[in-house]
Amino acid sequence: MKRMICGVACLIWMGVTSLGMACTGIALVAKDGSRVQGRTIEWAKEPLPSYAVVIPRGEELPLLLPDGTDGLTMKARWGAVGLAVSRPEFIAEGINEAGLSVGLFFFPRYGSYESYLPQLAEKTIGDLQLTAWMLTQCASIDDVKQQLSQRRVVGLVEGSVIHWRLADATGRQEVLEIVGGKMRWFTNSVGVLANGPGFDWHLTNLNNYVNLYPGDAPIGVVGNVTIRPISGSSGMLGLPGDMTSPSRFVRAAMLRQTAPMQPDGLSTVRLCFHLLNSFDVPIGLEHPMMESPEMFSATQWTTVIDLTASRVYYRTAINSTIRCIDLHDIDFSKVAYSSRSLDEVEEENIQMVRW
Repeated sequence: MKRMICGVACLIWMGVTSLGMACTGIALVAKDGSRVQGRTIEWAKEPLPSYAVVIPRGEELPLLLPDGTDGLTMKARWGAVGLAVSRPEFIAEGINEAGLSVGLFFFPRYGSYESYLPQLAEKTIGDLQLTAWMLTQCASIDDVKQQLSQRRVVGLVEGSVIHWRLADATGRQEVLEIVGGKMRWFTNSVGVLANGPGFDWHLTNLNNYVNLYPGDAPIGVVGNVTIRPISGSSGMLGLPGDMTSPSRFVRAAMLRQTAPMQPDGLSTVRLCFHLLNSFDVPIGLEHPMMESPEMFSATQWTTVIDLTASRVYYRTAINSTIRCIDLHDIDFSKVAYSSRSLDEVEEENIQMVRW
């Protein structure tokens, strides 16, 4: 077990120190009340091993701890589907059969956990497994808060610091941050999340963009010269387009705010994928010139979850075809625990158009 943790530590540490994890999340609501959560996940070093994971009710899942302790498990109270990074145990985004959705977003330098104490191992959850723990143990955000108050969250590997986005069937959205070992909860009324700084800082930073609005700026006059917008959508002049976390948070908030509400869940899922196109990181932006790895994109995959319909949609940098996992098709009392690569065939599905 210790050997496995060390291997994971090297992989995660490279991503954290290079700021290679640049995730962006957006939540939308349809006219019929359907609720949708979408996000990207980035990794700038090499193709990131990623998996679709099905967890049945009653499954005994091993708990990983920083010292490699063996034997501790958690028994799944709820069945869940998740998308995992690096290993199937590390679910980054998912939903359970009760309608609770949880996603992790890297939070380097701004969060900090309690120290790991071996004598409290049975009350301890490693941060990279906390998403899976929430999904398999809890039915709602209130349930998470109640059960998590009796647990200690620690960093599973050095340099791994995370905050989490949660939503449940009631429509609530909250953000969990752990700073100085203390849990901080925020109501996510703007429906977006990125990486650091803290969520409250991002909300304050939105005040710098109060001048932005959809459509065109009005014609003006300077002296006796009439000035007109050079192009369309000039009301958004000044919207940040870079890939830093503060800029992505602002851009996500503005795109979400101006996006037209769709009639139903499926059309909202399509819109969410479209909005998330704005956050694809082309390979090369996070590397010195001439040192880019051979990858299609630093955005390794994008997922959208329809909480109302209990469906997980995803696409990858290798294959932009949207794929769907419907939780209603899974009998969580009988299905076996399983995981599979997000791209079982690593090629783009291209449809030829002929005359």
